[in-house]
Amino acid sequence: MYRSATRLLASAAVIPVMFVAVAGCSADSGEKAADEPSASKKTSAAPSPAPAKYSQLPKACDALGKGTVKDLVPGTDDASGSTGKSSDVNARGTCSWHGLDGFQYRWLDISLQRFESNATLGSAESRAKEHFADQVKAAKNAESGKAVKTGAPSGIGDEAATVRYDLTKDGDGFKNQTVVARVENVVITLNYNGAGYEKADSPKAADLLKDAEKAAKEAAAAVTEANK
Repeated sequence: MYRSATRLLASAAVIPVMFVAVAGCSADSGEKAADEPSASKKTSAAPSPAPAKYSQLPKACDALGKGTVKDLVPGTDDASGSTGKSSDVNARGTCSWHGLDGFQYRWLDISLQRFESNATLGSAESRAKEHFADQVKAAKNAESGKAVKTGAPSGIGDEAATVRYDLTKDGDGFKNQTVVARVENVVITLNYNGAGYEKADSPKAADLLKDAEKAAKEAAAAVTEANK
């Protein structure tokens, strides 16, 4: 039997340096030597971090084409996706899709986060690298995640990592794939999971991962395209 929309959503829910240069001493004559430095305080501001390379984000729901969404989420009612709330859509955005095809359920969501350079927090790129590492760590430590496996695919942005794990929810076994990718100062986190309901065969994790990596690569290209 088909699960209710509420059940589906519940199953799928698996975020100036200063220095003082005081120098000099009194000459015997009581006058400062001509070659002695002044005793006045000198200050020097810390160098500004490099500016952010990317200043724009694509809309999260537009980061993946509708064809890609239909391939990954067969049976979805809306390939346009559900947009998450954001106080600044040019700094962060999220989108999700879900669908049931027969007894095969799929959930896909994506988040985009862009960083600016900050004199205190560091350059946009260094901040993005920190967030990238945090997202990978969070995926590895997902609550109730079992049989965790990691990978480092090439060709997705400037750096990418994958985290795979199994999850049981309401008696159903889910295969979850997370792909985290960094494109300059933008971090993409894509989650893709699937399950077979009513004792239907579970999807193959390798197939899900392949699709998730393909989607993440498409999203990375969308970020680059938005900044041309």
